[in-house]
Amino acid sequence: MNTLLAALAGDAEVASLLSDDAQITAMLAVEKALAEASAECGWISEDAAAAVAAGINDFVPDWQALAAGMAQDGVVVPALVRRLRGLVAEPHRAAVHKGATSQDIIDTALMLQLAEVFDLYEERLSALLGQLDRLAETAGERELMAHTRMQVALPTSWGAKLASWREPLQRYLRLLLSMRRTLLVVQLGGPVGDRGSFAGQGDAIAAALALRLDLGLAAPWQATRDPIVALGNLLAMISGSLGKIGADIALLAQNEVAAVQLHGGGGSSAMAHKSNPVNAEVLVALARANAGLAGTLQQAMVHEYERSGAAWTLEWLTLPPMLLNTGASLRLGLEVLDQVELR
Repeated sequence: MNTLLAALAGDAEVASLLSDDAQITAMLAVEKALAEASAECGWISEDAAAAVAAGINDFVPDWQALAAGMAQDGVVVPALVRRLRGLVAEPHRAAVHKGATSQDIIDTALMLQLAEVFDLYEERLSALLGQLDRLAETAGERELMAHTRMQVALPTSWGAKLASWREPLQRYLRLLLSMRRTLLVVQLGGPVGDRGSFAGQGDAIAAALALRLDLGLAAPWQATRDPIVALGNLLAMISGSLGKIGADIALLAQNEVAAVQLHGGGGSSAMAHKSNPVNAEVLVALARANAGLAGTLQQAMVHEYERSGAAWTLEWLTLPPMLLNTGASLRLGLEVLDQVELR
């Protein structure tokens, strides 16, 4: 996303959590924890784990080499591991990444990144719920004309309208908390996803790895992506409900309806009297964008055999924009509720 568009519809905090730096940092944390867990289970020596940790501490990304490796191999881990092994002296070099495959590192690193994204989402959802509660306290008893099928219907109250905005957001907050247990889990399967590369120590290493990274424990899931798709569906629902709020606010702020006044709306280059509902409009656009991406992400469930490069790449092309769009929706939801005056 370019700088100008990011100012309108982006999210700098989520972008930072999904950046190249953040991803490589998370991958190195997984490699370090894997070495420590492997030593704990006797798969490598304690000295080897210490040597791997020292190499990771000395690691400085060569972005050009990592990018070239990504283009060549379709994943960045082979280039990263080559560089890391170069920082670990013999006889411990073979302990780097021992038994693991690229997908173990990338998927587990993603879970570490998602844990931080979830922190931000939960904070913003809680803040949105608080804003809606404050609006209900001050304006909940006020009468509001309801509209059905875009036509005047019968009188209702602002309390009812605000409750209809609030309840889905409360559900999503609970779902996020639940998803921490079901989605934020380690991926450790080895080359074909059966932990056979760990000589019978795979389950124990996975358990120790999960404990060290503060993630849940799960069976290998490299070709079963329903938890990722479920996350995408939740992201689409969060941005969708915020898009509904945006659509309502934009309509209620129309001059001929005037049930809402927006303070600090967008200006026009030709009509100085206008106060455009920019944030509300962007909420609608983000909702529609995520709805489309959710359908694309669904297709990433179709893996051929034990691993699909195509499905995995499709996931990378769709999930990060969805995470950004959802962060932007939550950010703009907070901003637009600060702008509204309920009539």
